[in-house]
Amino acid sequence: MTQSPKACVIGNPISHSLSPKLHGYWLKRYGLPGEYTALQVTEGDLEETLRSLPNQGFVGVNVTLPHKVEVLQYADQITDRATLIGAANTLTFKEDGRIFADNTDGYGFISNLRQGAPDWDPKSGPAVIFGAGGAARAVIVALADAGVPEIILTNRTRAKAEALRADFGARIRVVDWVQAGSVLEEANVVINTTSLGMKGAAEFKVSLDALRPETVVTDIVYNPLRTPFLKAAEQVGCTTVDGLGMLLHQGVPGFERWFGKRPEVDEETRQAVLA
Repeated sequence: MTQSPKACVIGNPISHSLSPKLHGYWLKRYGLPGEYTALQVTEGDLEETLRSLPNQGFVGVNVTLPHKVEVLQYADQITDRATLIGAANTLTFKEDGRIFADNTDGYGFISNLRQGAPDWDPKSGPAVIFGAGGAARAVIVALADAGVPEIILTNRTRAKAEALRADFGARIRVVDWVQAGSVLEEANVVINTTSLGMKGAAEFKVSLDALRPETVVTDIVYNPLRTPFLKAAEQVGCTTVDGLGMLLHQGVPGFERWFGKRPEVDEETRQAVLA
């Protein structure tokens, strides 16, 4: 008898992850055999865990902090986008035990943006990104792929933003954090990739007064769903897109690979994960 496929999310800590809720909902919704769990894995146990999971019937894993960069060194095959981003969030175990690494964060980001702001045209103006961490790298790759002509990057530590410019080239323009408010009037889309405004984190304090109502504004934070950043943009009249959809959409490619069905991200999915 063939075993039902198993997948999980690994990280440290992991109890906050919504991935088990999401994948569990999809398995139930489509009546598929399979199981999806969460596994707390310390840095020291990462390699051993990855090597042992295929023998336990696992077909793949989602990877969250702090393992997204380190998993690349154990992968046998890495997609171009994971190489470009320098991190992986989706691993698939081949039948011969080899590990295939991908990064679907940028895919999740763009799919969420297109779903939440269907009129957004990436080619019609620059993007402004707050933050220069791992999430910003995934967002830059996705925006460049979509055809955004210029990416204006601002970070509290300017050197980190400059490092991304060195990696991604002339399409990136770096602006000092204290001057960030002044470039918003140029923006076609504005993205917060920092943890500012997240529950338990510091406030997002950059003034958004220069925003135009036709600018699309999105936050990758989803706790709270309507961050102070999004509320400020709503007051200007901007179309806003919350961060939950990025989490939902980034789960789609992995689920399809592991369980053989491409799941849909719709209002029912959102409500199931928020419940």
